[in-house]
Amino acid sequence: MKVSVIIPVYNAEAYISKAVESALQCKEVIEVLLIEDHSPDNALEVCRKLAEKDDRIKLFQHSDKGNHGAGASRNLGIENAQGEFIAFLDADDYYLSNRFDREKELFTNPEIDGVYGALGVEYYSESAKEEYFSVFGDRLMTIYKECPPEEVFPGLIYLRGSFGLFSINTLTLRKASLLKKMNTFFKDLRIHEDSEFFFRLSYYLNLYSGTLDTAIAMRGVHNENRITEVEIKKIKPCTTKILLWKEIRNWSEEEVGMAEDIKLHIKRMHQSFEIANAPLLKKGRLIIQYLISDYLLILSGLYNINFRKLSTQLF
Repeated sequence: MKVSVIIPVYNAEAYISKAVESALQCKEVIEVLLIEDHSPDNALEVCRKLAEKDDRIKLFQHSDKGNHGAGASRNLGIENAQGEFIAFLDADDYYLSNRFDREKELFTNPEIDGVYGALGVEYYSESAKEEYFSVFGDRLMTIYKECPPEEVFPGLIYLRGSFGLFSINTLTLRKASLLKKMNTFFKDLRIHEDSEFFFRLSYYLNLYSGTLDTAIAMRGVHNENRITEVEIKKIKPCTTKILLWKEIRNWSEEEVGMAEDIKLHIKRMHQSFEIANAPLLKKGRLIIQYLISDYLLILSGLYNINFRKLSTQLF
C-alpha cells in the first residue's frame, strides 16, 4: 500500500514538523506533500528545511504564491500525488502509529474506494483545554456504527449529528477512484470545504468504515484553530452553514440521478439555515415565501415535515 499524504500549511509553523513526522512513521507513506498557502508566519521556511532533510517530503506552493485556502491546497496536492492512495492531514494535527492498519486490509478489495476512521483530540495547552473542552471534550470524532457504503450518503443527509461525523484526517482514498468518479474535488469554500466534499464523496464513491472505536489520528486543539473559532461562535456559524448548504443544494439540483426526495430535503436544509440567520421579521417572511412557493409540493405529500418543525424551533 503506497500512500501520498497531503498537508495544507497555513499559520502552522509550531506544528508542521510534528505532523510530518507522524506521517513518515507509517511505512505505508511514500511521500508527504506540503502545500504552503502563503502563511503569515515562518511556516514556509520550516517546510523548506523539512524537505531538504528527507526526499519523501515535497514542498509546493500555488502558482501565484498566494493564499487560496485548504480546499484549493488539497486539490494541488491531489494533482501532484504519486501514490496509489491519498490521505489528508491538517498541519496542526497528527497521525497515530495505527493510522493505516485497517486500511491496508480493506483496500485489498478493489471495490472499496475509500476508508474512514475515528479522530481523537489533544489539547496543546491548558488555556486551550479550559477554553475549548466544552466544545470537544475527550470524545472521538467518528461515524457511530459500521454501515454499508450505500447508507453513508443518506446517513449524512438525513441523520446528520446522530449518524456521526467524518474527519478529513482519517480519510484514505483510492486515487484512481477519486479521479474517475469525482469531476470536482474540493470546492472554493473557506470554511466547511471538507464537509461539502464528504457529501459528494459519499454519493459517488464506495466508502467503508475502518477503525471507528479507537483514534487513528489526533486533532490538536490550540488557541488559533480556524474551525474552533467557528464552533465557539467567534465566527458566526450559521453564515458558514448557509454557504455550505447552498453549495450542496446547487450540486444536488444539477445531479440528474439523485432522487427527488433527497433534493427536496437538501433544499429544506439550505432554507432552514437562511431562516435561522435572518432578522426576526425576515424569518417570518421567508417561511411564508417558502410555503407559498412550495404549495403544490405540500399538497402532494412530498413536503418535509421536519422542515416545518425546525423552522418553528428557530424563533
